Amino acid sequence: MLIRSATLDDAQAIVRLACAAVPRWQRLNESGLAEDVPYEALSIYERWQHGGPWMSLETAVLWLNHLLRGAGLPLVVLDDAGHLLAYAEAFFGDEPHPFGKHLHLADLRLAEGAPPETAAALLAHLSKSRQRLTISILATDDEARERCQALGFAPLASVRHWLINTQSGQGFYKASPHLHADPAQIQGWAMPIGRTSSARQAWETLWTRLWDALPAIAQQAHERLSFSASGQTAFISLQARLYDPRTADVSCWTAKPLTPALLTALRDWGQRQGYKRLGLALDDATAKLLPADAEATPLSHLTLTYAP
Repeated sequence: MLIRSATLDDAQAIVRLACAAVPRWQRLNESGLAEDVPYEALSIYERWQHGGPWMSLETAVLWLNHLLRGAGLPLVVLDDAGHLLAYAEAFFGDEPHPFGKHLHLADLRLAEGAPPETAAALLAHLSKSRQRLTISILATDDEARERCQALGFAPLASVRHWLINTQSGQGFYKASPHLHADPAQIQGWAMPIGRTSSARQAWETLWTRLWDALPAIAQQAHERLSFSASGQTAFISLQARLYDPRTADVSCWTAKPLTPALLTALRDWGQRQGYKRLGLALDDATAKLLPADAEATPLSHLTLTYAP
């Protein structure tokens, strides 16, 4: 099999591969109930809701072009006849312990009937980077965990999702819009809030304004801010939940561990903006900073490292 960088000519085949995994195409009717509809009847945004940019050729080309310009590493695996066996995308990262310099495998899609050795061959190819190779899964997905462990992955870190109330707080802080999306700004920084994949992958997904081309996405409340609180500088993304707009999911990149002052500032800023709650994904050590009324949710993510 051949493993190479994806090109724009591969976009259509990757879209077919991604869409083949969707069992039903649906949209909400006027009564708010899901109904089955043909793929062709869906808007680009409605297709997006079934799995992101690879659900239609239009958004796939935008995303693949972004990756090819340096955001990430898109790869295709082909058989001898040139048929697509797998697609993968990975992101180079540089974060503090325990991740260090690494290559995070953020997406791996295998075609039906792909040879069993396809995934192992792809991992061997990625390992040539001589950097730690990581992958993230839902901690409750036992099937995915078994597949990863069979391929040679071992647990490295985990985060749990929490909900906290916004609240007026004392202290001085500054928050201002920050639209500069150069990833060099987070080189070597940690991601103490929201690291469900990798700091670089989350940055390329959340900070760039690539999807402003879709009005339905551009109209959703999403703040990208530079925060400064008690000497700690951080970049903060707050994204309102689609079906719960009074709750915002928070992502945070910073050179230092999360401090109580920054958490207090986030809660205060959130209340001033009209949010009721903030969604935070934190490791166990950072979660000790949460207030007593913080609510743990059943959702958690596990990051594994490749150690064949």
